[in-house]
Amino acid sequence: MAEKAAPAVIAFDLDGTLVDTAPDLLDTLDIVLDEAGAARLPREETRKMIGAGARALVQRGLDAAGIPLDKPEADKLYERFLEHYAAHIADRSAPFPGLIGALDALSAQGHVLAVCTNKLEYLSRLLLDRLGLTERFAVIAGADTFAHHKPDARHLISTIERAGGHVERAIMVGDSVTDVLTARNARVPVIVVPFGYTDTPAAELGGDMLIEHFDLLPASVEHLLSPAGSRVLRA
Repeated sequence: MAEKAAPAVIAFDLDGTLVDTAPDLLDTLDIVLDEAGAARLPREETRKMIGAGARALVQRGLDAAGIPLDKPEADKLYERFLEHYAAHIADRSAPFPGLIGALDALSAQGHVLAVCTNKLEYLSRLLLDRLGLTERFAVIAGADTFAHHKPDARHLISTIERAGGHVERAIMVGDSVTDVLTARNARVPVIVVPFGYTDTPAAELGGDMLIEHFDLLPASVEHLLSPAGSRVLRA
């Protein structure tokens, strides 16, 4: 009898991949810009600023609004952002369509699910708690969980190892160039979703597979984990 393959670790980005967090993030950015005396920016512009963490979002917003602040002032606005966002983290955020069914299917196939995000860990856990998703993930690794964060390969590798897996049998799922670079640096295949927050079209990010809907995720995972999928990836 053939030996059963070991479970794989499927590591997900959070903002723009698992959950549409833009409404609450950008509502909070508006509050911060108001307090800085800046005009609010168009949502089609600020949506693309998400993905590198809260501090980067605040700084990008201030830069785009033309508000030069010294570090103490910028730090104060960053702390204000965290305070307001934590209080409103799931007012309008929601999982992307098809996510729950895809997670159910992956778990039924025996895979271990993890989160690898540049969102701070406490905010990641708070959001997933509010959405009833925390218990689905063996590991929730934020930007401050380890000494390194995406696109450093060690963020993803440490997430996989903490989940009890190995990079040779793991997949990253993300929406941005940061996620693709992280996966490439770790030599892990990556599936890209097109509904996240990036100014580069998803088809141009260089993922191993692109899926238009989470309904396609379980089959895509199985393909990449198959011998044929692995040969295509490693070629």
